Amino acid sequence: AAMLRALRRCRPGPVPLPGLAAALGPGPSPGLCPAWAPRAVPARGRKTRHDPPAKSKAGRSGQTPPCAGPGQELRALPWPCRAEFRAEVLQKKREERLAAEGLPEELEEHRRLMAWNEEENARQRARREERLRKEEEEQKRRKSEIAEKQARKMEAFLEEKEKEVLQLQEEAKSFITPENLEARIEECLDNPRNYNFAIDKDGRIVKRTVLS
Repeated sequence: AAMLRALRRCRPGPVPLPGLAAALGPGPSPGLCPAWAPRAVPARGRKTRHDPPAKSKAGRSGQTPPCAGPGQELRALPWPCRAEFRAEVLQKKREERLAAEGLPEELEEHRRLMAWNEEENARQRARREERLRKEEEEQKRRKSEIAEKQARKMEAFLEEKEKEVLQLQEEAKSFITPENLEARIEECLDNPRNYNFAIDKDGRIVKRTVLS
């Protein structure tokens, strides 16, 4: 009985506005059935400014973390720069320590060894540059030889194809065409050839039939 009364209320026809408003309540759809009227659903994918943050982003802040210490800038440099910088710092510290200890002989020996090291590095650099230059020249020479060989091969190929074209042009002079068809027929009739013959092992004709 309650279901029938609800269906009667939903049948088309004029409905009193006070009763409809009371039945629908504060919903945004006054033109639909009171029992089946949908309510507004917020759009998915975007939150309002009043929504709380997600659980995975609850502890995040928009501030950049501070630098950990004076060595952080050194860690941010590339490793070749770090190695060179560290070597310079160690050399300066060593020189200061030797100078503070009052050992000029050791300081002079250290400077002499550093000068010899620089000379040896320059000599090795010159040898390496000379080796790289020779390798580059050898690579260029090999590329040039390969290019010349390919050029000679292409030239021989073109000469062979040119000879084949000339031979075909020479053979084309004896081809039967619509223009010389009548003349070639007359020539064959005037000069009959008999291919009905027998040959021996040496290829000599030993027997031939007479044309009728």
